[in-house]
Amino acid sequence: MKDTRSARSPRDRKSHLAPDAERLVAGALGLANAGSRIEDRYWETLLAERIERLFESGHVQPVHDALDRLQQTDGEAHGALIEAVETASETLRIEVDGQPWDALLLSAPIVAWTRFAIPAGPVPAEAAERLTTHWRAHVLADGVRFRLVPFLYSLDQLPRDFADVRRLAKKLAHALASDQAPRLELRNLPETADMLADTRFLLAVVAAPVGQPMFRWQQIDTKEHASRVQCLEQWVAQGRPNLEPLLPGCGFESLLPDAYHINLREADRRVRPYAIRAAVHFLTHAFSVEPTQIRASIAAFGEDLVDEYRIGLSVGDQDEVAQGVVWPLLGGEHEGEEPSPLEQVKETLREAGITDIRVWPDLIEAEFCEDCGAPLFPNPKGEVAHTEMPDDVEPESASFH
Repeated sequence: MKDTRSARSPRDRKSHLAPDAERLVAGALGLANAGSRIEDRYWETLLAERIERLFESGHVQPVHDALDRLQQTDGEAHGALIEAVETASETLRIEVDGQPWDALLLSAPIVAWTRFAIPAGPVPAEAAERLTTHWRAHVLADGVRFRLVPFLYSLDQLPRDFADVRRLAKKLAHALASDQAPRLELRNLPETADMLADTRFLLAVVAAPVGQPMFRWQQIDTKEHASRVQCLEQWVAQGRPNLEPLLPGCGFESLLPDAYHINLREADRRVRPYAIRAAVHFLTHAFSVEPTQIRASIAAFGEDLVDEYRIGLSVGDQDEVAQGVVWPLLGGEHEGEEPSPLEQVKETLREAGITDIRVWPDLIEAEFCEDCGAPLFPNPKGEVAHTEMPDDVEPESASFH
């Protein structure tokens, strides 16, 4: 089952769905239970046409209502509908020189960590040009059209809803078709939250004639073919020197450029262990201690099932939570798998040098600070608490992660 990064305000669940939402639920159930590939294609087409119509009209509430209903009633159908909604939001058909082309919104995630600030913002023109060259040389198929957005996005600055993703993809794709620079409002993007480890994203759009490959790993019958692993290796080797000036003072890992939503999920998975390591690294320097002097308290948060683990880190015999880390569970992760998410958290803590690890036994409803909205973390006393650095400890930067 796929998960979604779509952020939206809470809504009351309705016992009766609107007709569009009912049809989306029926289509997703049909796709989840299809007995042949030809039936798959039928349901996929039906869902795509309805979702795209809702996006184009700005009437997106039925999409959210259908997802909410299926999340409660049928996990497999929920995953099928998520995939259909993601596809409709990140892809579209455009016309280039009178011919139909498929366009796809791409992202290139960069998982970064530092004791200072992880930059975000405009990418200088020369750097954007060099990155475009490497993207074309090591990731994209021959004959495609491509445009990179010269901006390094934080997660807080990405589109917040499927409909917003669709609008961005459409704007970039139509600019690509007309060979014009897209007009994007980049100055008014939200501020970036301070994190010890976080992800930055390069966004781009690629387009190819219908039925033609977009990526180098699709060109299986040509000498230009390269596997995904080979493309990633070349992207890291050739792209990294051009990314380093954009991320001064940061360690980072580059992920393979790919479709927008799949890379959101992959970035979420990859950043989790780095968040723990960066927090431990920061505390060892801020307090001049060894990792073995840091205590970790782990608690599971959620309603009926575990949605996330929160890790509170305390120094020495202090009960205050000096740093907190959230480890969200993603797309079908559960405690029955091996290794379990909890074991992954504990193993990452041990790898970071922490030996005093305590796990709360009960599932706790997620709690947040009433004043600032920040998550509260478990402390060694069995309480949830706000992170609090002692007054006599001065971070190395006013804006640290």
